[in-house]
Amino acid sequence: MRAHLARVDAVLVQAVIAAALSFAHLHDLASAAGQDGWKAWAYPVSVDLLLVAAWKRLRSGVSKAAGWCWFVVALAASLGANVATAGLLDLADVPAWLRILVAGWPAVAFLGGTLLAHTTPTPETASAPLQPAEAVPAPETAGPPDDAEPEPKQPAPHVPAALVTHARKLADDHQARTGSPIDTDTLRARLGVPAPLADAIASRI
Repeated sequence: MRAHLARVDAVLVQAVIAAALSFAHLHDLASAAGQDGWKAWAYPVSVDLLLVAAWKRLRSGVSKAAGWCWFVVALAASLGANVATAGLLDLADVPAWLRILVAGWPAVAFLGGTLLAHTTPTPETASAPLQPAEAVPAPETAGPPDDAEPEPKQPAPHVPAALVTHARKLADDHQARTGSPIDTDTLRARLGVPAPLADAIASRI
């Protein structure tokens, strides 16, 4: 755990030192190019913010082309200031082309920051359009097998002989009163028996 913290601390210290030096070089170059006062301090801030925005886009894994483009632009501005202030450029006599670059940097940084922050990223690794999934046939409804045995019929209820005799009397009485044979529903109602038993009785009278 301590070794890990030591490695992290070393990286952070190195990053802070590099950022401070780059910040100072950018400030000095902007000041020498005629951007004095608070404007000289704003230049390194804009470069560092653009670097951070581009790095975040690269870490997101999407739209890496835009991230790399603006990361290189910001890195070139930072490296250019470091090299220019390392004794290769007379800060007391800055050339006109460099003054033009420094004066135009805010617009470039604004454009880059706006595109990185407000452009909806699209994954570069987007695959080809998805092919429609093959239709899976619906399983056939299982019906009864062809060789299935038919369900056995229910056996006819047992009809006592005395009940048949009584039913015949009721039928004769109904025939005498109405002139028509008794129907099964009437017979069932008169006898007070279930429908299957009434059917069996009606078949015997």
